[in-house]
Amino acid sequence: MKLTHSVRYDAPVDDVYAMLTDPAFREKAALAQGVTSVDVSVDGGTITLEMQQPNTDLPGFARKIVGDDSRVIQAEAWNGSDSADFSITIPGTPGSISGVRTLTADGDGTLDSFDGEAKAKIPLVGGKLEGLIATKLKEGWDGEHVVGTAWLAGER
Repeated sequence: MKLTHSVRYDAPVDDVYAMLTDPAFREKAALAQGVTSVDVSVDGGTITLEMQQPNTDLPGFARKIVGDDSRVIQAEAWNGSDSADFSITIPGTPGSISGVRTLTADGDGTLDSFDGEAKAKIPLVGGKLEGLIATKLKEGWDGEHVVGTAWLAGER
């Protein structure tokens, strides 16, 4: 399933990039989204978040596939300060997201965009699961945006 999503920050690209590569910000943003634990590692322009999250908001058919909670690995390999290869994997499940995260100047702000694909290789329910994965990404992106807007305004 093709997937696109964007949010806008009222800050220049360099400030948004600095925020997105700050481990303290990534931890705060993940915890604000309800994960029960998060481990953030930054190695140059490569950021990895390993998170544990409850799946109580998923429908029963999906919880049967992924369980009551999931380990989620989000990886971003930044190519400079304007784009990153982006992926989310859920070890032990057939679902994943991959694509490109892009920071683009938008007037005096920055557009933070994702263009990629959600995949779930399961007969009969794969399309439904892809839709759930796509929704979770968009909700997470929007949740990160709320924390990011406050972070850029100096609320740390």
